[in-house]
Amino acid sequence: MIRESENWVTGGKSIRQLIKELQTFDDLDVEVRISIDDGENHKPISIVGNEQVDKNTNICILEYCGD
Repeated sequence: MIRESENWVTGGKSIRQLIKELQTFDDLDVEVRISIDDGENHKPISIVGNEQVDKNTNICILEYCGD
């Protein structure tokens, strides 16, 4: 069971939460990248997509479209 203090690890963020956090950066022109291994490897975001996963759930997907 995930403790409340660890929810940020697997709980995800809403678009609103992500925008709010990104707005704290001093340089808003810095490149945004995505990693799924604690930052050891990272890729640029190619596409921001929207997908309906079921009748009541939409998600935003950050995609890298390279090799």
